[in-house]
Amino acid sequence: MTDLLLNHRAEGPASAPPLLLGPSLGTSYALWDKVAPELSVTHRVVRWDLPGHGGSAAELIGPGATVGDLADLVLALADSLGIERFAYAGVSLGGAVGLQLAVDHPERVESLAVICSSAHFNGAKPWEERAARVRREGLAWLVESADARWFSGDFTVPRLVRDHADADPEGYAACCDALAAFDVRDRLGEISARTLALAGRDDPATPPAHLREIADAVPGAALVELPGASHLAPAQCPEAVLTALRAHLDGGAKRGMEVRREVLGDAHVDRAQARQTPFTARFQDFISRYAWGEIWTDPTLTRRERSMITLTALVAHGHYDELAMHVRAARRNGLTPEEIGAVLLQTAVYCGVPAANSAFATAQRVLAEEDD
Repeated sequence: MTDLLLNHRAEGPASAPPLLLGPSLGTSYALWDKVAPELSVTHRVVRWDLPGHGGSAAELIGPGATVGDLADLVLALADSLGIERFAYAGVSLGGAVGLQLAVDHPERVESLAVICSSAHFNGAKPWEERAARVRREGLAWLVESADARWFSGDFTVPRLVRDHADADPEGYAACCDALAAFDVRDRLGEISARTLALAGRDDPATPPAHLREIADAVPGAALVELPGASHLAPAQCPEAVLTALRAHLDGGAKRGMEVRREVLGDAHVDRAQARQTPFTARFQDFISRYAWGEIWTDPTLTRRERSMITLTALVAHGHYDELAMHVRAARRNGLTPEEIGAVLLQTAVYCGVPAANSAFATAQRVLAEEDD
């Protein structure tokens, strides 16, 4: 049933690398309105609402909820969408969810961006007091101070303020319970995902020192401070957040290009890059990010095994130009000519003798070039 899942919005190609975006307390996925459409050019972007916020049912969590409970809801959403491993970025409570996912489920988190957030939120008492008052009085008293808590200067986003006013008090209070209990400072060193800590210099709720604490403790993490940004940086400074996130997410493309060169060779990749045009640029980026940055870097299979699978698939579909390239790649990945021949002989049984005949001719030509 959909009411058992977090409300969400998905944008971008279904085949693109997935990126999950988490909101802050009191807002909806509209927090990402100025950022998500741009990121969806290169990613399958899924932004979601907290329980009791936007379109998510308040009953998804209850009193005494934890950030771990929210993380489990995010994983259930990802599972429902067929998303196994993903990049993640979150603001405030959404950032805390990202940290929880990274420490408890490292196999699911490809990279992490923690924005205007913290590994702890200044102790339990203020959040316990806020939760109790919201349960007694509702949210009107908090909405009055939303702009001062969220933005610097005279900036505001009326849609987000309305979302705050429309939030379910029980769902909001349960999220406060989660913040009260949250503290992963002693586990930050366990995080293996590439991590970006993004701070708003004018943020009164989670000032830069909180993000610096994360960046100092997470191995290899980077810290970026945004001048003029307060607590809801993606809404107030979307271009600066986009720039930082794109640079961070490009790590997959960089690693993909490294693997592509290791497997196919510099000469081939240089020729492909030289032929690139504005028309083909996005396709080349897709190949580097997805095929080489996601699939070929997955340690589940060795490169030898991936080469054997790739040779078989290319024979099955008659892609003999690609086959020649991957025969060379198979040699780089450690296959002997005898092993390549055995793979092609196997294709004769399952792909057909004519296909294998053409494949042997192609492979023989490539292997002969090695001997010249």
